[in-house]
Amino acid sequence: MKICIVNGQNHKGSTYQIGRMLADKVGGEITEFFLPRDFGEFCCGCTNCFMKSEDKCPHYEKLSPITKAVDESDLIILTSPVYVYHSTGSMKAWLDHYGWRWIVHRPEEKMFSKQAVVISTAAGAGMKSTNKDMADSLSFWGVPKIYKLGAAVMACGWDEVKPAKKQKLEKMTDRLAQKIRRNKIKPRVSVKGWLFFTTMHFANRSGGMNPADNEYWKAKGWTEKRRPWR
Repeated sequence: MKICIVNGQNHKGSTYQIGRMLADKVGGEITEFFLPRDFGEFCCGCTNCFMKSEDKCPHYEKLSPITKAVDESDLIILTSPVYVYHSTGSMKAWLDHYGWRWIVHRPEEKMFSKQAVVISTAAGAGMKSTNKDMADSLSFWGVPKIYKLGAAVMACGWDEVKPAKKQKLEKMTDRLAQKIRRNKIKPRVSVKGWLFFTTMHFANRSGGMNPADNEYWKAKGWTEKRRPWR
């Protein structure tokens, strides 16, 4: 299994440790990135990705290695510590660059056969909203199976996490790794994904939201009977 980990921070804190723990238990070829070290650009709102092509983004070349690894992976793991009840700015800035590949624009059909995990930690609370930040993008990319793991580690660093808490995390990641290994995803779509796709199917049959999207859908055969999950 090919695994791509995108970490929403540079340092190897509790969130990173849990993400790596899970990836090692799932097993396979692991590629990982750290934000903002490997990508730290903010979307400048030029709309080139939407209206022209994703390769017209001024940050396209910097973004490409991560995009390639995500596309080639079987499992995507996104990690972020809780920053004021949300994901890190670096994670949000990275995800902002993929608005063009949401289902309502030009989704990558490989996404419909992937699994993903979002992982967040905090000394106290905020994991639910942080995981939602990351899961929202994965869902709108078309990823059909997304697991969420949030942990209140009651510490500011991995070395400070109590042994009992680490033991609990070991068990949680054991169970999740087993689920991931058992769940061989065939191309499929969630109910929400199907609704959005169907809406855009009819929209693009009538000309679509913009020429770039419309040409993409027609080239894929999605304005007719073909679907990315079959």
